[in-house]
Amino acid sequence: MSKKYVYFFGEGKAEGNTGMKNLLGGKGADLAEMTNLGIPVPPGFTITTEACIYYYQHKGKYPRGMKEEIDRNLKRLEKTMGAGFGDRYNPLLVSVRSGARVSMPGMMDTILNLGLNDETIKGLIKAMGHERFAWDAYRRLIQMFAHVVMGMESSEFEEIIEEKKKELGIRLDTEFKTPVLKDLVERFKKRVKKRTKKDFPQDPRRQLFMAIDAVFGSWNTQRAITYRNLNNLSHTWGTAANVQTMVFGNMGWDSGTGVAFTRDPATGEKKFFGEYLLNAQGEDVVAGIRTPKKISQLAREMPRVYRELVRIYKKLERHYRDIQDLEFTIQNKKLFLLQTRTGKRTAQAALKIAVDMVKEKLISRKEAILRVEPSQFDQLLHRRIDPKARIKVIAKGLAASPGAAVGEVVFTADHAQEEAEKGRKVVLVRNETSPEDIHGMAAAQGILTSRGGLTSHAAVVARGMGKCCVAGCEAIDVDYDRKRFVVGNIVVREGDYLSLNGNTGEVILGRVHTIEPTLSKEFQVLMKWADETRRLGVRTNADTPKDAKKAREFGAEGIGLTRTEHMFFGEKRLPIVREMILARDERTREKALKKLLPMQREDFRGIFKAMEGLPVTIRLLDPPLHEFLPKVEELLVEITTLKVKKGSKKKIAQKEKLLNKIEALREMNPMLGHRGCRLGVTTPEIYRMQAQAIFEAACELTKEGYKVIPEVMIPLVGHVNELKLTKEDVHRVADEVMKRKKMRINYSVGTMIELPRACITADEIAKEAEFFSFGTNDLTQTVFGFSRDDIEGKFLPAYLEKNVLDNNPFEVLDQKGVGELIEMAVKKGRRARKGLKIGICGEHGGEPESVKFCHRVGLDYVSCSPYRVPIARLAAAHAALKSKKVGK
Repeated sequence: MSKKYVYFFGEGKAEGNTGMKNLLGGKGADLAEMTNLGIPVPPGFTITTEACIYYYQHKGKYPRGMKEEIDRNLKRLEKTMGAGFGDRYNPLLVSVRSGARVSMPGMMDTILNLGLNDETIKGLIKAMGHERFAWDAYRRLIQMFAHVVMGMESSEFEEIIEEKKKELGIRLDTEFKTPVLKDLVERFKKRVKKRTKKDFPQDPRRQLFMAIDAVFGSWNTQRAITYRNLNNLSHTWGTAANVQTMVFGNMGWDSGTGVAFTRDPATGEKKFFGEYLLNAQGEDVVAGIRTPKKISQLAREMPRVYRELVRIYKKLERHYRDIQDLEFTIQNKKLFLLQTRTGKRTAQAALKIAVDMVKEKLISRKEAILRVEPSQFDQLLHRRIDPKARIKVIAKGLAASPGAAVGEVVFTADHAQEEAEKGRKVVLVRNETSPEDIHGMAAAQGILTSRGGLTSHAAVVARGMGKCCVAGCEAIDVDYDRKRFVVGNIVVREGDYLSLNGNTGEVILGRVHTIEPTLSKEFQVLMKWADETRRLGVRTNADTPKDAKKAREFGAEGIGLTRTEHMFFGEKRLPIVREMILARDERTREKALKKLLPMQREDFRGIFKAMEGLPVTIRLLDPPLHEFLPKVEELLVEITTLKVKKGSKKKIAQKEKLLNKIEALREMNPMLGHRGCRLGVTTPEIYRMQAQAIFEAACELTKEGYKVIPEVMIPLVGHVNELKLTKEDVHRVADEVMKRKKMRINYSVGTMIELPRACITADEIAKEAEFFSFGTNDLTQTVFGFSRDDIEGKFLPAYLEKNVLDNNPFEVLDQKGVGELIEMAVKKGRRARKGLKIGICGEHGGEPESVKFCHRVGLDYVSCSPYRVPIARLAAAHAALKSKKVGK
């Protein structure tokens, strides 16, 4: 039996174990599901994702028999509708829409009104009895088809429309009379011929197959690829193509189109949320060409239709047990649902919806945890406009996506990306965004549009990205040519600073101070459920009491990494550190270290206090000493300047001595050079001073009634003898301090595993180490042979673009290479020392996929920056729940 590539609506399912989203795409599966639920859906059929995959694998060819399947389903559709595709007297019109297994709003293509030509339009006029509507549908088809299928710029047609509006002195498309629309159709066809050297196709069947090709082709447009990269979606899934009977929202003022959400996708509030336009087609709402009306107004304009829509949205939300994003069309006061899908939502909304649905007994606590993506928590921690700040509000639009954005104004997506790559913060200003702007939206701090509503492309995509967005700010007049926008008598030019308040819709002139966010009660509830579910502990990387306090507020259960070198860079300390480095002998060095001792002791007192009762892992000095000294190039300039200006000979001699010392310390590859425990072996007095500061601080605070749990970590151990030697010194100093202070402190000494040799010999090292902590940043560098500072600006972008690597290995843990070594070290270490405590303290400790790996290989905890602690807590809960599912 040959493979089936085409399914009529109702032949598939979206929900349950038999769900067919991977085959029919999300849109196709949901259309089938709605059909089976008895919801009014225009009939149609879905061409599967497998057909798209075949299409790419065979250079644009269809699988054998697929065209015949399409023809059979088209005949079935004609019979269902009582109309003929291409029939000049009673024409059937269809749309072709994309639909991947995961919603990618606006990223792929749609073509409406297929089947219209110079002959069938006469039949459409006769069948519908509405001449103006028919010509409006035809001009829309030509514009959309020429853009999506034939590769023309949509702006070419918009220019013709704008010229005609100016000529007639009108503002809206809906004001065009029938003769004007006829004229536009002829002008559009001529523009197509001029630009492409081809006539607009008059054969409906050819239109259909060209449209299917274009929808399959849109899977690999740059904007779709960018979206998948941003959201970690596979490039191999392909898209389905949905061929659906057209219903028309542009048949007059008793027709319309809209987009709605079953709850507010920005806040999560349980209220019907959406927008619509009368006498319009679907793309008018999403594209922001006209500013739509709030859905509540439909209750006044078409009360019966509104009541039916409310009944349907409640039914769909109960059925899917999640917020739904609906597209609907009203034709002559009859309602049709064109799509339902799981609604994109902000992190704030995701939290509220998940917790509320548990209260409403729609979902379980476990389901609620899995409903909120850990990476979304970045949004929750976004800063907001300081309410005490003095601000100059110059305009107000729609609060489309929450948060605050401050940056320099740019007017194109390309420019936004260019400036962001230089490290500049920008705000992207557009009349409306389109899918082609996705890269610039990702690069910008926030987005401001002059047109469009709360369901426009800008709003939906910004919410999905967690970007601040103010949409439909009609007060601003954007001038791309002059690179400026005008509000009243205020002119804002490219490069000027602008601030956006995504919570209120305010557009603010200049740079405004922002403050830390506040976390909702739903956040606390979900985090409590997550903590009850997870096995992995979550600690933080913190070098100051302020960071430690913030991390504790976010639920950190200790510190997994305190980097002591950061404490040496203080203004008052750096000269002493340099004095220690430049010392001619051990006695002089120890003299300098005595000056640093009380400072280090105070550092540790502050951190121990902030983490009272929780473990604190302190890494002894790690970087090479030359990092604390001036740069050679800068010093050479200073010496040359002094000589030219005949400066003090004594000062010149001091500078030259410093230069000689720097030259002596200079290394060809400092990352693999004289650093970490190698410093502890060659210059043991540095580690002794740090150990003394740790144990004196611990003893003092214990005497004051604090509970202190110090963990001393020796960095960069590659050979067990390095750990033996440095550990002996730490124990000796600890014993001396505790004897002097007449008390005992419970402490442990362990090591950072960040070299391949340490992983391979983990059994030997575990005999000396009381804990392991994987330093995955350096481990990734040494496993790959990459220098992180060099690759990220040079060849890593090419590696990602050409799929040499799936992800940046410094952001997402390389499980096949680095992960294999970690797993080996865990097994070897625990065989040698039963119950060995093992954690991870690289940047991967707050990355959700890496956290799942840490759960799987049996680590005890992950450690990450303070603001990623909530992400790690939720990711650890996800890992626990998903591993149980796998276990079943």
